[in-house]
Amino acid sequence: MAELSTILEQGPVRLEPLAEHHLEPLRAACAEDQEIWEIYPVSMLDENFDQAIEAFHDTSNWVRFAVIDTETGQVVGMTNYINPDPNTKVTEIGGTYIAPSVRGSGFNAVMKKLMIDHAFAHGFTRIEFRVDTRNKRSMAAVLKLGAQHEGTLRKNRITWTGYVRDTAVFGLLKEEWAR
Repeated sequence: MAELSTILEQGPVRLEPLAEHHLEPLRAACAEDQEIWEIYPVSMLDENFDQAIEAFHDTSNWVRFAVIDTETGQVVGMTNYINPDPNTKVTEIGGTYIAPSVRGSGFNAVMKKLMIDHAFAHGFTRIEFRVDTRNKRSMAAVLKLGAQHEGTLRKNRITWTGYVRDTAVFGLLKEEWAR
């Protein structure tokens, strides 16, 4: 997993391995959208932020990034490689949040391209995305990347609000990635 944890940058997007100095700016970025957290598995608002960060320390199988807007120098979100497995050559990209200020600008597409290119360059052959079916914007973004909807896991996860969600699973194979 160490080879995945590096600085990635293109245009307005810079991904840096998440470090202590990113946490307070990330807290502020997460607070910019109070409503979106209702459809996330965990909340990153208020006191929930500290709990979520503490829980992150218990998951060693994630490669975490702070997302930085190079035009402003501000932390505008986070994203992760989840459970990268060098044996099966599969990783998931998820746990992504970006602030409203960069949504709809192509920022997310650049960020995902950086991550996909990097994973494929390091021998991964399949990338998965798992999205709450209520999150229509994220599902549309994943489809735009060329990922295929492979099915929906029904009522497979309980979110921080107690909601039992359905999770859409998307897959992108290296040979399908033509960017």
